[in-house]
Amino acid sequence: MPTRLKHPALWRPLALTVALLGFQGYLGFSAIGGQFGIDNRAQILLDIDQLKAKSAALQAEIDAYRHRATLMDTRRLDPDIITERARTLLNMANADDILVMVDPVSGEPLSGKFEELATDELMRLIEADSTL
Repeated sequence: MPTRLKHPALWRPLALTVALLGFQGYLGFSAIGGQFGIDNRAQILLDIDQLKAKSAALQAEIDAYRHRATLMDTRRLDPDIITERARTLLNMANADDILVMVDPVSGEPLSGKFEELATDELMRLIEADSTL
């Protein structure tokens, strides 16, 4: 009884080769032009730098809020800071305080005698408001 050998089908190895070459081409395209490829590396590094700067700014803001919160701690309240804030809020002064008059427009200290400054300010208010 003669045996006859079957030749393997040619399309199976050919299909496998085409599929593997197609997959290799996809991987090559993704490595160069994909979202995380070589072409987008500069943009990714720029995004990383921007996010680090934003993170540093947010961390500085968090640290400032933490510092302000620790100043509110009842065990750490400084009496000098409390009296200074209270005087500022109430527009009061102590007899030992040194006051510096500041021009509200320019923010520069005013010079001269208090009486002259008071009369000049009063005259400006009178001229500005004609109902007086």
